[in-house]
Parts: sequence; structure tokens; C-alpha cells
Amino acid sequence: MKVILREDIDNLGKSGDLVTVKDGFGRNFLLPRKKAVLASEQNMRQLEHEKAVMTARNAKLKGAAEEQAKKVGATKVTIKRKVGEQDKLYGSVTALDIAEALAAAGQTVDRRHIHLPEPIKALGSFEVELRLHRDVVAKIKVDVAAE
Repeated sequence: MKVILREDIDNLGKSGDLVTVKDGFGRNFLLPRKKAVLASEQNMRQLEHEKAVMTARNAKLKGAAEEQAKKVGATKVTIKRKVGEQDKLYGSVTALDIAEALAAAGQTVDRRHIHLPEPIKALGSFEVELRLHRDVVAKIKVDVAAE
């Protein structure tokens, strides 16, 4: 049985792939759960149309992300925190804090796009990645200073 996958399935294929599966697997698992559709002529045409639309949408999103990366890349953010003895921060600087500081600087960035492996817990200057799109990464400079 030939089917077109509607979503990624381990050990079988990715969304949009045309695959051959055993009749029982297709009829009892893939089709009822709407994970695949039969590979008819009409479904093939619809798949090609959806791929074209997705490609155009991704290109538009990538272009917008590159524009935003140029604007945000030139931004330098300073965050002031209270410190204790030996310049230890009370608390830490998280992605939410960086997003709020960027918003105050006039740049709107979703906090989920800010990639911090772990919160910043020291004074100093740090480079932080902003993953605006799958292929677009911008870097900003974050200075953590004593209040």
C-alpha cells in the first residue's frame, strides 16, 4: 500500500514522503490516526501544493528573521542586579530578563528565541544567541553590572 505521510514517523519517513507500507499497518494504524493518506492522484497534487505554500511561507519567515537579526545584532543590553560579597549575584539573569531589557531598548524578541544554556550568575559581559529562525542566529552582547 502506498501512502503519503502527514507527519514524521520514526523508522518510516518524514512528513510529505511517499512510502510503501504493509496493508495492515496502513489500514489499521496510519489511516485511522490521520498520520497518512492514500497516495491517490488528487492527494499527490494537494501535497505538491502544500509543499509550495510551505516553502513560500518559510522563505518569508526567514527573510523577516534576517531583518530582525540585523536590527537586534547591533543592540547592547545592560542589566543591573544586586550583588553580595565577592561580587556574587542575588539570583540570576534569565532569558525573560534579557527579553525585557531588549523590549526597553526598543527591540521585541520572544523569550523563547533567546538561547541561554543556563542562567547567568556572574557579573561581566556575555554573548547570547538569539535563534530567530531555524537558519538565522543573531548574537547580542549582555552586560551584567552591579546595582
